Amino acid sequence: MFKVGDLAVYPAHGVGIIQSIEKKETSSGKQAFYIIKIVETGAIIMLPTSNIEAVGLRRIVDKAVLPKVYRILKNKKESATDNQTWNRRYREYMEKIKSGCVMEVASVMRELYLLKSSKELSFGERKMLDIAKGLLVKELAITKNIAEEKMEKELNKIMQV
Repeated sequence: MFKVGDLAVYPAHGVGIIQSIEKKETSSGKQAFYIIKIVETGAIIMLPTSNIEAVGLRRIVDKAVLPKVYRILKNKKESATDNQTWNRRYREYMEKIKSGCVMEVASVMRELYLLKSSKELSFGERKMLDIAKGLLVKELAITKNIAEEKMEKELNKIMQV
């Protein structure tokens, strides 16, 4: 599915580059692995090629999807999660981030921005907002072929309440 040099999104870690595809001997026999370097952190991940669906590895979002992402971010209706306890919101948001779906990550960012406009976010919520925003900035900047700083300014402008 991927070849060396391809960009891919590894859920909850962000954008990575397929550095190589290597065959390794494992207890179940010879297996092919993608060696992925995460752009943001420099972390190296070895992922069996047979596990890409299980972990949700996917290609960078297409430009045609951007209007949907922007619609999610611009939807400023009252947050449905405001009445939930912090730990329930946290679990729900982490599931969405770990799904790797750009729409889900955008919804987490929107929800946390809306929550932030009505009350002080906890440390964990602020960190989660940073994670969601960072994942979106990196991927959307690559999709639009613009600098991350410019993408971040664009997202900040959209999110102004």
